[in-house]
Amino acid sequence: MKKAFLQLHLSVFLAGFTGILGKLISLNEGLLVWYRLLITAVTMYILFRLQGTFRKLPFKEIVPIGATGVVVALHWLFFYGSIKYSNVSIGVICFSLTSLFTAVFDPLINRRRPDMVEMLLSMLTLFGILLIFHFDTQYRTGILLGVISAMFAALFTVYNKRLVKRFDTNTITFYELSTGFVVLSLILPFYLRYFPVSTVIPGFSDLMYLLVLAWLCTICMYTLSMNALKKISPFTVNLCFNLEPVYSIVLAFILFHENKHLNNAFYAGLACIILSVGLQMARVSWQHRTGRMVAG
Repeated sequence: MKKAFLQLHLSVFLAGFTGILGKLISLNEGLLVWYRLLITAVTMYILFRLQGTFRKLPFKEIVPIGATGVVVALHWLFFYGSIKYSNVSIGVICFSLTSLFTAVFDPLINRRRPDMVEMLLSMLTLFGILLIFHFDTQYRTGILLGVISAMFAALFTVYNKRLVKRFDTNTITFYELSTGFVVLSLILPFYLRYFPVSTVIPGFSDLMYLLVLAWLCTICMYTLSMNALKKISPFTVNLCFNLEPVYSIVLAFILFHENKHLNNAFYAGLACIILSVGLQMARVSWQHRTGRMVAG
């Protein structure tokens, strides 16, 4: 369990850089996600071939993995859209709603009774978000995209929990992201028609940021988080990912000076989010020590 928590928090730390890189990359959200998927899928295929660990799956097994990959591609698309239409702080804070959606979706999908403690902890996270933005309409579009992104992130983790019981994490990650790339490639021409860009080729700095995003913040991050899912429930994983905004916001303060217009409500809300994570971590540790199982 200690190893699982270490892997989980390391993956959260790496995830904290995704919002920053999304702001630094000048490409729009559609192209950004397309290049991220392309670089990641090609890199993993080459590595697995060189290592002799590539596993070819029959089509019927690729379908559920690929469907989950489409979900994560949509999550990224809305996540980076949220950042592009607002800022890093808003995009990553809205991501904290993932735990609330997980507390709702997990019981429905896996046909179990809702966990009231999970719901209460999620409400604490929601209260923190409301404190931060206090119904600010300035970034309405960014907030809406961020909420939709959190919904897809919750679905992704719940379905991944099932997959890690049947397949190794490298196989899951490769087929998920490869399928996400293929589907997004089919959609992208229509997407760019409605959201035109001056160029589809990334510049040198964008390419460097995309490589970091693909190699560290995708391959390493997702492998670590899915290894953690073997021991830890989807709700706990998503709740711990609420710490991602902490890392992203601190970096956004330093790089983009997004703290200029923040007030005490922001820090109070952030404290609520951190408290919800801390309480769930303590709860999981206690249940593990006493031999009880966490729901999910």
